Amino acid sequence: MIEKFGWSLKDIIVLCVLGVAFGVLYIGGVSVWAVANAVFGPVGLDMVYGIWFIASITAAYIIRKPGIAFGAEILAAFGEVLLGTPAGVGVFIGAAIQGIGCEAIFAVTSWKKYNLVVLSFAGMGASVTSFIYNYVAYGYSKFPISMLGLMILLRLVSGAVLAGVLGKLIGDGLAATGALASFPLGRERAEKRIEL
Repeated sequence: MIEKFGWSLKDIIVLCVLGVAFGVLYIGGVSVWAVANAVFGPVGLDMVYGIWFIASITAAYIIRKPGIAFGAEILAAFGEVLLGTPAGVGVFIGAAIQGIGCEAIFAVTSWKKYNLVVLSFAGMGASVTSFIYNYVAYGYSKFPISMLGLMILLRLVSGAVLAGVLGKLIGDGLAATGALASFPLGRERAEKRIEL
């Protein structure tokens, strides 16, 4: 897989670091979810669900190669498991489903476009695949249609904003330090500075 997608050792190291770092964030997301759930009920999860897509968006935005979004989600799940996630090893299923949703959007662009619109749609892609999985696995069919509509709408917005917009901001912040100079995002920023 690594050779097929053209991943370098440098890509893999950054992917691993991002994955584990976001695994820590994802564990913290459980507390955010608990608060949102207590205040808003079942739709609280959908309001914050985009938190769990940030690894794939940020990693893909930085590295820009096929499979990176999927790999980032799997590695973030690994980080969660190492830290003792309450969801257990089942997080790997969710990670794979979320990673596929993000990766599908990047595939549509042939892994060539990483602007805010594409990043937001990637977050929405993960929203759709994760919602379908939750619908089947957790009995969402028992909810009224109006509630399901609200849940998917909130999850789409959460994916676009918390994953797409925030993932871009995180990537841009890291690139501003100069640490990503040898990655596509870092080179893109350097070219923009030269043009100015």
